[in-house]
Amino acid sequence: MTERVAREVHTLRPAAVDAARSAEVARSPQTEHPAYRLAFQDLDFLLREDLRPVRLQLELLKPELMLAEAGIASTLVVYGSARIPSPESAAALVAQAQTPAARAVAERLAAKARFYDEARRLAFLASSLPCGADGSRDFVVCSGGGPSIMEAANRGAADAGAPSIGLNVVLPHEQRPNPYVTPALSFQFHYFAIRKMHFLMRARAVAVFPGGYGTLDELFELLTLVQTGKMKPVPLVLFGRDYWSRIIDFAALAEEGVINPEDLALFHMVETADEAWAHICAATAAGQAA
Repeated sequence: MTERVAREVHTLRPAAVDAARSAEVARSPQTEHPAYRLAFQDLDFLLREDLRPVRLQLELLKPELMLAEAGIASTLVVYGSARIPSPESAAALVAQAQTPAARAVAERLAAKARFYDEARRLAFLASSLPCGADGSRDFVVCSGGGPSIMEAANRGAADAGAPSIGLNVVLPHEQRPNPYVTPALSFQFHYFAIRKMHFLMRARAVAVFPGGYGTLDELFELLTLVQTGKMKPVPLVLFGRDYWSRIIDFAALAEEGVINPEDLALFHMVETADEAWAHICAATAAGQAA
């Protein structure tokens, strides 16, 4: 019955045809009024406060359909700061500092430039995997689509001649997708919540580089989802032991009793891309064997 109904639905004239025809209607006071617009072509209507549930659904559905059509079976998600310079621009960042305090911050950021190379290398390793027999791809690099660590991840995929995903978000300050994101896999979001869902819906592994509020938000949301059983555990690597040990005392959380000691095993700290990729591969193999 369901298959028969589906076939009947497909015999209906496509909405695109009626959308084109509606533009050809002779002008009159009736046809010129916004009330006459087709609902799905009426931007003022779609942006009404009442339509937020529909917009949420559209932001969830559009990338999901396009990623499925592109044969993206799973992803390697890369989180990290938008402020860490590439090795090529690290010296210029320090030179631009105009006060001792600003120079100290710039020097600390410049010291993290090595993580740009590690993110690029990790993305290259993951993107070098062959496609499946059906043409699908696993461990497709997925970043926030912006600069710095995100750019490095997409750049590493481009080095391997592989596609990569960018999940950009509209911010008060202009943010464009970095030039290494595959254009057909470059998405823009209004809702942070839906963007976060897309980061994790296909995630097979996650790499987290040093970052600020946004990175911490994404890291702790992932840890919470796994801890509470809302998401299956995935290999999670944190780059930079010194950084993470300085800004978060994970062991203290367990000592205070607010997390379980075994929750400390939800992530693995690494320094290099090769170390991270070895851990991801071993964890993935162990999971498949189980």
